[in-house]
Amino acid sequence: MEQHIEIKKLEDWGINSIEKPLFISGPCSAETEEQVVNTAKELKDTGVQVYRAGIWKPRTRANTFEGVGSEGLEWLKIVKQETGLLTSTEVAQVKHVYEALKAGVDIIWIGARTSANPFAMQEIADSLRGVNIPVFVKNPINPDVELWIGAIERLNQAGIDKIGAIHRGFSTYEQSLFRNIPKWQIPIELKRRLPNLPLICDPSHIGGRRSLIQSLSQKALDLNFDGLMVEVHPDPDCAWSDAKQQITPGAFHEILKSLVFRQAKPENVSMEEIEDLRYKIDLYDQELIKLIGKRMEEVEAIGRYKKENNMTVLQSKRWDHLLEKNIKNGEAAQLSSDIIGAVFKAIHQESINKQTQILNG
Repeated sequence: MEQHIEIKKLEDWGINSIEKPLFISGPCSAETEEQVVNTAKELKDTGVQVYRAGIWKPRTRANTFEGVGSEGLEWLKIVKQETGLLTSTEVAQVKHVYEALKAGVDIIWIGARTSANPFAMQEIADSLRGVNIPVFVKNPINPDVELWIGAIERLNQAGIDKIGAIHRGFSTYEQSLFRNIPKWQIPIELKRRLPNLPLICDPSHIGGRRSLIQSLSQKALDLNFDGLMVEVHPDPDCAWSDAKQQITPGAFHEILKSLVFRQAKPENVSMEEIEDLRYKIDLYDQELIKLIGKRMEEVEAIGRYKKENNMTVLQSKRWDHLLEKNIKNGEAAQLSSDIIGAVFKAIHQESINKQTQILNG
């Protein structure tokens, strides 16, 4: 389905101040006119192209701060008048869309909770027909690239072709260093399938802590992301929402100065050496595929044996032993438990599938 999605590259959006790397920054929530305008003035000369502020805040619990509402849109107008920065805010329903458009907001984005809801996405898409405002779509809260593409697709079918994606991480019940685990392979797959799609990273929401913003930002740039969205507040510890993940404008400027900006294909650099290395990797990949194929032949033989002897497919103790052994072998080869676990879990699932087919064949 995604081959029908037509998206303009960032440089073709026709907006002078929009270019790669794209930096979007501002407070998690608009709190007061003074806070909004003063923050924008401090950010103006840091390299930020787009000023962000949450006007309507979808909160997990009732009776918490849910944004100042439409009043904050007037403050964004002042920001644009006094700094020249483009303005952006999140919309979660049709009413928000109409009010943001009426107030002259330059860019809107759709949050993780909304992008996960096809009904809400369709309503927002319908409300945007005939108005080709740039729209960024945050990843759904669960790691589902199809759901992410579906949200983008609904906007595109409504005539929006200036669409970008924001990677803000994925919710998890597991203990993690991050507020929302990155699962970098999901945005990488999204970019593979939609090459023109501008992809930016939101390290504030991934990390959940200001101490992680710099390293996450560098990781995203190293993966050739098109930019960053970072939450900035003049007094982060006193912020009305998400205080722990916000930084001062000065800290943001220092992070930008510390980042290393690399090129996908630098000019005047020979690609012969890297192409030779890639060729060797391709050969190893071919050998891996052959080995996995041979392994699956033995799996099928085991499946036939289990069928003949009326045995269950899943042998939990065997799997636990296999995973533990391979993780140890992987560590000896300087491979992380994450990659060994992911590879062998995928192989194990395929083995179960093949044996199940044999038992029911």
